[in-house]
Amino acid sequence: MRVDLFDFELPPERIALRPVSPRESARLLGVDPAGRLTDHSVGDLPSLLSPGDVLVFNDTRVIPAQLEGLRRRPGAIDGEGVAQIAATLHLREAQDRWLAFVRPGKRVRVGDRIVFGHGGNACLAGTLEATVETRGEGGEALLRFDVSGPVLDEAIAAVGHIPLPPYIASKRPDDAQDRTDYQTVYAREDGAVAAPTAGLHFTPRLFERFAARDIVTEYLTLHVGAGTFLPVKAEDTAEHRMHSEIGRIAPETAERLNAARRAGRRIVAVGTTSLRLLESAADADGTIRPFAGPTDIFITPGYRFRAVDRLMTNFHLPRSTLFMLVSAFSGIDTMKSAYEHAIRSGYRFYSYGDACLIDRADR
Repeated sequence: MRVDLFDFELPPERIALRPVSPRESARLLGVDPAGRLTDHSVGDLPSLLSPGDVLVFNDTRVIPAQLEGLRRRPGAIDGEGVAQIAATLHLREAQDRWLAFVRPGKRVRVGDRIVFGHGGNACLAGTLEATVETRGEGGEALLRFDVSGPVLDEAIAAVGHIPLPPYIASKRPDDAQDRTDYQTVYAREDGAVAAPTAGLHFTPRLFERFAARDIVTEYLTLHVGAGTFLPVKAEDTAEHRMHSEIGRIAPETAERLNAARRAGRRIVAVGTTSLRLLESAADADGTIRPFAGPTDIFITPGYRFRAVDRLMTNFHLPRSTLFMLVSAFSGIDTMKSAYEHAIRSGYRFYSYGDACLIDRADR
């Protein structure tokens, strides 16, 4: 499909730079299978679901994966070969290796050394060093760090920053509040470099209300990568390459989800990350298999959904793979109408913005 079919105009003032408080006071737009729209808040969600419905959450935890440092070229004399470098980690390849998007990408060669932390000043404590092992397209590089495993994790936490999405980071720097705001209250598995943002709206009180209505909660893990923010540069969706992300669905979780489906209960994915992993793990008949490994599933209109009945998600960027996904789920005309309504009605967009609850169009 042509990528320009998924374009729309969004006024800049609709982009949320901070979340609302409390989290569940965010607005929630209901989109039913016929395309009818209703306005709610996230706090209304227990009454919008039915007893027995299964909410599926992504419990990945965001790490401070935005690193700043200095490139030092081997063999360079004095200050030659030194340049400022920014790297956003997006996929762990080994205990000491991460794939990263490096800026400016043209300044990095295989064999370069990069010193991260404290502005890249290696004379100060609290630095982290890596070697560029390979270079790929679009500024991607494989970094091999001098430390590995938990020691590397601790070093990244010490010198890194929360990798706010570009549409926020271009307006303001990250701060201490983002370490709380840009994390779900149920996050527990370290590894994401972007938050599963639909989950940012949930609070312990909301989970108590789900339990009181016999609404079931289940968890899977998909470590969201920075590739989720990459623009679609191709003119046709068939030419776009998705970056892989690592996910896991435990055998016992898959078993409970399949039992719920057999009983006719609805599977409600909280966020596109949960939906993408469930669909990656589902057979043609909708049976959800245990899953452990990478997925690069790319969902566009025409895709036949196998496992998910409803989707709660934030509002996404024009021409993005995520707007393509929701258009596949509910219909492109329906979602364009929903987004037009949201813009007119003052809904807040993107990671710190409001949400919508969408029914699958073919149910």
